[in-house]
Amino acid sequence: MIRGQFLMNETASKNWLFIAYLSGLALVMISVSHRTDEKVHEISEKSTELKEIKSRYVDVRMQRMQLQLESEIIGRMEVRGLVPSNTPPTKIVIEED
Repeated sequence: MIRGQFLMNETASKNWLFIAYLSGLALVMISVSHRTDEKVHEISEKSTELKEIKSRYVDVRMQRMQLQLESEIIGRMEVRGLVPSNTPPTKIVIEED
């Protein structure tokens, strides 16, 4: 076995085919393993990117809610010279005949 006599005898062609088959199988396994590792890294990167996007979404939503507050709107309009009315709006009722 150590000298490699099984590769030199009359049935060596079967042994060589088996060795070639095992070598091909090993190459396929290595290739699949590398592709799997690449996919795992890609999923990890996408997960990190998704967390960043969700965080930005929450920040933007919070800023939008702050801008919608009445006090914020009043402050921005005072800079332009507009102030809120002191008298409340009145309801106009039209009576039909």
